[in-house]
Amino acid sequence: MKYRKTLSYGMGSVTNKIIKGDNIEVLNYLMDSYRGKVDCIYIDPPYNNDEEYVHYDDSDGFDAWIEKLCNILPLLFEFLSDKGSLWISIDDGEVHYLKVAADKIFGRKNFVHTIIWEHRTSRENRRAFSNNHEYILVYAKNPNEFKKSRNLLIADKALLTRFKNPDNDPRGDWQSITAHVQSGHAVASQFYTIIAPNGKRHDPPLGRCWVYNEQRMLDEIKHNNIWFGKDGNGVPRIKKFLSESKKGLTPETIWRAEEVGTTNQAKKHLKKLFKDQTVFDTPKPEALIRRIIEISTNEGDLVLDAYLGSGTTAVVAQQLNRRYIGIEVGEHLLNIVLPRLNKSIDDLRSEGTEINNLGYELWSEDRTE
Repeated sequence: MKYRKTLSYGMGSVTNKIIKGDNIEVLNYLMDSYRGKVDCIYIDPPYNNDEEYVHYDDSDGFDAWIEKLCNILPLLFEFLSDKGSLWISIDDGEVHYLKVAADKIFGRKNFVHTIIWEHRTSRENRRAFSNNHEYILVYAKNPNEFKKSRNLLIADKALLTRFKNPDNDPRGDWQSITAHVQSGHAVASQFYTIIAPNGKRHDPPLGRCWVYNEQRMLDEIKHNNIWFGKDGNGVPRIKKFLSESKKGLTPETIWRAEEVGTTNQAKKHLKKLFKDQTVFDTPKPEALIRRIIEISTNEGDLVLDAYLGSGTTAVVAQQLNRRYIGIEVGEHLLNIVLPRLNKSIDDLRSEGTEINNLGYELWSEDRTE
C-alpha cells in the first residue's frame, strides 16, 4: 500500500483515509490496525441484477456475487467495535439470500432490523408492480450495546409532519403507534377484548397481544391516550405526543422519501456537481447516509465504507465530524469521488466549521499518481 501525498487533501494532521484498491485485499491490509475500532460500516454492494453500469459491472451471476459477499462480510464484522453496527443496502431481488448468508456469518442473534427505504416516488408502469423500495439490513457486533448507544432521531421538519392533533387534544400534536405487539413472551392478561367508544369489539391480531394488560389499557383509554379513529370504532392505537419526543424519536424501520431522499434526487445532485461527466445510475442520497451515521455514531467515531462508489459516505462522515475510511477500486475514484470530497471539504472550511480532522490521506495499491 502506497501513500499518495500529491492526491491527498487537507491541512495539518488528518487520519481519514481514502484507499484505491480491491476491498478484500485492502481490508486484510487494514485489519491489524483497525480490528474492533470501527463504529459504523455501511456498504452498498452490487445487487446482482444482471446489469452493466457505467462505473461497474453487475452481471457476474449469483454464484460469483454471493461468494464475494461471503468473503467480505466476515472481514467487515471483525472491524466492528463493541457498539459497532453494519448496514447493507440491497434490493428485492437478493435480499432474502443475503439475509440468510449474513445470518449464518454473523449469527442470527446479531441481526437488528431490516430498514425499508422508499427510494422512488414515481410510478413504474412498465412492470407488473411499481417497485418503490429497497432494503438496508442492519447487524450489530453486540445488539444490546448498540441499543444502548444508538442515537434517537432529531425531530426535523419531515418527521414533525407525522404529528397532528385531529381530536384537538389540549396536550398538543401527537402521532398514533400500534397498540399490539408480538405475543411470544406475552402473559394471559395481555389477551382480552377491547370495546371501542362506539361499540365495536377488537381482539389482538393472530400471533399478537395488546401492549398493556386490561386494567392499564382501560386507564389509558380513560386518560385519552388511546385513539380509536375519527369514527370511534377503529383499531386502538397509542397516542405518542410531540412534547414527549423533544429528546428525539426512536428510529422506525420505514424510511420515507421525503425524509431521506430518493435515488433520482441523488443522481440529480451528482449531475449538478459533474455536468460534463456520466454519473452513477443508482447513487444513495446524502440524507439517507446521514441518518445511518447519525443513528449509529457520535462525533469522532469511525465510519467505514468498503464500496465507496460515488463517495457519499465519506462526504457525509466529513460533514458530521466523523473519522472515515473509504475503499473503492474503480477509476472513478480519481475523477468523481476525490473532486466531490475536495469540494465538500472546501465548503466546510469556507463556512468556518469546527472540524479538526478536515481532509484525507489517499492510499493505493498501484502506482497511479
